[in-house]
Amino acid sequence: MSSTPDPRFTGIIATVVTPFDADGEIVEEKLRAEVRYLLGANVSGICACGTTGEGYTLSAEESARVCAVVVDEVAGRVPVVGGIIQNSTHAVVRYGKALKEAGVDALQVTPIHYLWSPSADSTVDYYTEIGEATGLPVIIYNVVPWALIEPAIVSRLADLPHVVGIKQSGGDMHKLADLIELVSDRISVLAAVDDLHLPAFVLGAQGALAAIPTVTPFLSTALWDAVQDGDLTLAKKLHAQILPIWRAIDGPNQPATIKEALRLQGRDGGHHRRPVDPVSPEVSAKLAAALDAAGLLASGVGPVTA
Repeated sequence: MSSTPDPRFTGIIATVVTPFDADGEIVEEKLRAEVRYLLGANVSGICACGTTGEGYTLSAEESARVCAVVVDEVAGRVPVVGGIIQNSTHAVVRYGKALKEAGVDALQVTPIHYLWSPSADSTVDYYTEIGEATGLPVIIYNVVPWALIEPAIVSRLADLPHVVGIKQSGGDMHKLADLIELVSDRISVLAAVDDLHLPAFVLGAQGALAAIPTVTPFLSTALWDAVQDGDLTLAKKLHAQILPIWRAIDGPNQPATIKEALRLQGRDGGHHRRPVDPVSPEVSAKLAAALDAAGLLASGVGPVTA
């Protein structure tokens, strides 16, 4: 049973994109460059193969390859979390063992979510078996709208020896507030409602594991530090810079919009995997305007045109 949160899984844990070429193959050099960029922003950790990393498109072998590259590039400076988005205990354990071999420090695992919402007991059994089979710390990725794990069940999960955190998505600050009260003395509650990191940190979330620090790592780490220092004036200013960027990113083509936001900063996140649609000129222009207002638009780089 966890008695206090593991300090390794606090602060800003940035997700990293998986760069692909035009044929959908992983481009290792671009992945390494993105890891170096995030490390330069003093993030507390890096998560590979999550939603931002298009982990739902990756085989176990590809996931292990991506994680091995990230682990190598990080070289022990921060924890590396390997994401798993699968729909059976068998598959998650298979991925988990491959990612353990790759050297990750923890796993980020979605609940089972194919068509139905699992029962409370099956959810507890699921995370119990994953932790026991892999021997790795587990961060619950509470993101699937029709299979959200309710706070009372999370409280049961927080007593499992391998569960060290919960990445709370789903757009519900009410549940995040409940989780902070119920389990933050045992596991890390990590905010993933990207437009509400400021109130989440003020309420007592132990950090964020989310998409927006991928795009705004320097602003996101500064926001976290400002709240920890009690400088809410600075925190509100940083929030106001980040919010329009997230508004431009958030939507059904998020892997593409995130990579477009990187391109507009002069970063190269590669292609996204199909069938995600390319970014429209309208979305690209909105992203460019938000990044420019935050001082993040690269000189000479403009939005895509029709």
